[in-house]
Amino acid sequence: MAELTEDQTLIVETARAFAQERLRPNAARWEHEGLDRGVLQELAGLGFAGIYVREDVGGSGLSRLDAALIFEELSRGCIATAAFMSIHNMCAWMIDSFASPEQRQAWLPQLTAGEKIASYCLTEPGSGSDAAGLRTTAKADGNAHYVINGSKAFISGAGFSDLYVLMCRTGEDGPKGVSTVLVEAGTKGLSFGKQEDKMGWRAQPTAIVNFEDCRVPADNRIGPEGEGFKYAMKGLDGGRLNIAACALGGAQDALDRALAYVKERRQFGKRIADFQNTQFQLADMETDLAASRALLHQAARKLDAKTPDATKFCAMAKRFVTDTAFRVADQALQLHGGYGYLADYEVERIVRDLRVHRILEGTNEIMRVIVSRDILKA
Repeated sequence: MAELTEDQTLIVETARAFAQERLRPNAARWEHEGLDRGVLQELAGLGFAGIYVREDVGGSGLSRLDAALIFEELSRGCIATAAFMSIHNMCAWMIDSFASPEQRQAWLPQLTAGEKIASYCLTEPGSGSDAAGLRTTAKADGNAHYVINGSKAFISGAGFSDLYVLMCRTGEDGPKGVSTVLVEAGTKGLSFGKQEDKMGWRAQPTAIVNFEDCRVPADNRIGPEGEGFKYAMKGLDGGRLNIAACALGGAQDALDRALAYVKERRQFGKRIADFQNTQFQLADMETDLAASRALLHQAARKLDAKTPDATKFCAMAKRFVTDTAFRVADQALQLHGGYGYLADYEVERIVRDLRVHRILEGTNEIMRVIVSRDILKA
């Protein structure tokens, strides 16, 4: 973690201390009990609920690189909690960036304080990677309201969150007909499917979100009609960095656990750490994570600087870091031998949690499409 400023070093230390004291000891328990709202509020108290939201509404006004540092550290404690906070941050950023001054003042102080938690609703049962094909509609009912119909799938925080940042169709087919509307929990016609039984991220609730003649004030639309797809795509660059950072932190935790284990465990009269095969494996894992961190930080700096190649670098980082992190965590499990397969050692939870990072915020196949499209047009 070279070249960090004094402030960034302090941010890392704060996030690391919280992760080790409050998240890591509870991560296994939360798999069964679910997210702890109190802990999310504690994270908000540290300024981690509006990391790159402007300060006039309670945000921390930090950079994308700062966010990557924070989410890596938090994930060393609990990947599912850290990733959930990253989604809340993306929602807050979207409102901060594209909402009117009145909307910013109405929503953001509550979101940055952790009094309200937000979920992001883009994916549908029939459109995952093809986000522009979404079919949930918001039809104008006079000038004052929209009536929303449709459903969203795989929504983190469904039934738990207080606010849903919804991408819906207000116009023609394709990306130009998509708008962004805020839907509050408790709105008539808003309902949730059963909690999905997932391989990983089990601490956070995931379900289908249904809209059935759901009436929402037109004042809840963010920006003009037809701009929503643009907002969603702009949000994905940062979202990809956050998901990569969460994967990196989880893999680092797995490596830390493996290091401790191989120093203690003895086979054939010596420590597992004393076998050259183990040493080579550990060296590769450490190198792979260092390379991942370097690419992630480079991509974050590019996004902060708004360079023309930022989107390509965010896609490259997301693809490389999430693939690498999953492989490193799997190797950490292997180094534990049979014990790695047991829940008590917690490495199997990390492996399960990290698997989905290669799918969400755009699958890693879609990342390859973005990168190849960029280099072939040159």
